[in-house]
Amino acid sequence: MSAKKNAQARLGFKTGEHIVYPSHGVGRIMAIEEQEVAGFKLELFVISFEKDKMTLRVPLAKIASVGMRKLSETNILEKSLETLQGRARVKRTMWSRRAQEYEAKINSGDLVAISEVVRDLYRSEAQPEQSYSERQLYEAALDRMARELSAVQNITETEAVKLIEQNLLKGPRRGAAKVADEADLDQDMEADEAA
Repeated sequence: MSAKKNAQARLGFKTGEHIVYPSHGVGRIMAIEEQEVAGFKLELFVISFEKDKMTLRVPLAKIASVGMRKLSETNILEKSLETLQGRARVKRTMWSRRAQEYEAKINSGDLVAISEVVRDLYRSEAQPEQSYSERQLYEAALDRMARELSAVQNITETEAVKLIEQNLLKGPRRGAAKVADEADLDQDMEADEAA
């Protein structure tokens, strides 16, 4: 009932490429299928989200309305990493309202907006503990950002998280001196290993 069209491209997307689906993050287009649903023939993107062990079928007609997009360009990636280095901007509103705003930014699929959430909710070890809901939102934003960063730069998600954390530490009052101390410590350890 479904005919796969593997080697084709639709709406600028082609099979095998990574994409960003705003409410789920980074996925890969596995195929373009044609299915008959309620007597109508629909062309669908089959998108696999490997980490979530989920497959999504999205009609081509819905691509624009759901906000599916290609991976970010390098300049947007750099802007998001610079955003992490900025000062946290936490509004003085009720947590429930801020949480809704953070959730909307995470599900927007906009990498810079997601990096703002990571920056605003980041807590260094010297800062007080986060609430459970703050931690959940922080981890969701960090995961989304790390997945896209790893797909764009072709690095592992662990390396992407380290890169994000390094940029967070460069921010004001977050331990720019601590980063320098760690770099000195790393150099000392490498010198010891070489000796």
